[in-house]
Amino acid sequence: MTAHGGQLALATGADRVDRSRWSPWSRRWRRAARVAVAPPVVTIARGLTRLPPGQLRRVMEALAAGTRPAGYQQTLAALETVTAVSRTCRDPAGCLPRAVATALLCRVSGRWPTWRTGVRAAGSFAAHAWVEADGLTVGESFPPGTYQPVITVRSRPRPRVPARSA
Repeated sequence: MTAHGGQLALATGADRVDRSRWSPWSRRWRRAARVAVAPPVVTIARGLTRLPPGQLRRVMEALAAGTRPAGYQQTLAALETVTAVSRTCRDPAGCLPRAVATALLCRVSGRWPTWRTGVRAAGSFAAHAWVEADGLTVGESFPPGTYQPVITVRSRPRPRVPARSA
């Protein structure tokens, strides 16, 4: 009996909720957060792709400031989320919005992949945009060296400020 006259019930295994599956650090929680944030990120990315190349580069450099490098798995998860929520980013011709949206989605967590745009190194002209992490292209099927990078934006951690001595 409780102080209010109610009965105490023992929680059985079936009654318990496994809260560890939904802790803020669990994979499920992070995936749900990415999926919730992805549609507005894709909308912003599509707007940014309308900027002239030089201005887009400056915006991306400003966004990369104060970030740490994104790992391959995080970048791949961001890319998969972006392509899952956007038909434009899923399309083979949607490389620029896909690469911008992937970088922006990584930026939400304070990380930044290497974001690149470039042209085909040999053969007929073709432009492409992609992201890299840990020195590898993420989610792309072209072999290394196919495209010559023209614009590259890497993460730029904030410089450490030395502590003042008293």
